[in-house]
Amino acid sequence: MISKRASLVLVSVLTAAVAAIFLALPRIPQPLSYHSFADQRTFWGVPNFANVLSNLPFAVFGIWGLFFLLRAGTAQNRAHFHDPRERWPYLFVFLGLLLTAFGSSYYHLDPSNARLVWDRLPMTIAFMSVVAALIAERLSLRLGLWLLPLLMLVGLSSVLQWYASELRGAGDLRFYASVQIYAALFLLTALLFPGLYTRTADLAAVAGLYVLAKILESLDKPIFAAGHIISGHTLKHLAAAAAGYCILFMLVKRHPVSTHPPSLAVDPRLTNSLPPQNQ
Repeated sequence: MISKRASLVLVSVLTAAVAAIFLALPRIPQPLSYHSFADQRTFWGVPNFANVLSNLPFAVFGIWGLFFLLRAGTAQNRAHFHDPRERWPYLFVFLGLLLTAFGSSYYHLDPSNARLVWDRLPMTIAFMSVVAALIAERLSLRLGLWLLPLLMLVGLSSVLQWYASELRGAGDLRFYASVQIYAALFLLTALLFPGLYTRTADLAAVAGLYVLAKILESLDKPIFAAGHIISGHTLKHLAAAAAGYCILFMLVKRHPVSTHPPSLAVDPRLTNSLPPQNQ
């Protein structure tokens, strides 16, 4: 682990580096073939059935996460957070997952750029809320909460900027791609920051599943061609939803890191029964 001061410097360097690299790149157009997915089979009257149905886990884990966080605000479940305000970024993470289920399903019913906007908007809410959550927990709660709406605005703007560029006939994915890559790199970088909770390794699993999802997406057609059973894009949805589940699993299972004996950490009232220190 590195110090908090070093963590802030590293975040600043990462942010500046990602921005500089993507500004230096030439325009990245949306491939014309993007909407042509391998598995276009229709079942029960639903076109692109597998790519639509595979969004269900987003809804399940989104609702599950929201339910857990709302319960975590009650007295008997506050042990999951040092400060109840830490829940706010995670609420938007799981809200983003839930909205992704609807947005992605809507898109895959009839793929087009106009519908793709509604797929990408909620995903950026989830991405950037994860960044805000890690800042709040590992760097500064006040900074994380202050940045939460700003980061979500940046994410949403990246999607709207891409779509506006498509309408102008000069599609440019650089801003949107930089948001995704920045969120993934920040997640990996945050593993080096001092943590307040156990289960830090779960963040590595989240990053690994995100990378796996991108690989599966790029292998959409080869995977489907192997047996015409399932496509890479369908598996991408499942891997991305599994990353959301890993975040939920981390929150449910983690405990605050404390240097105090467990008995004192669990019930602070026990400290009142200790004899006074000699002056």
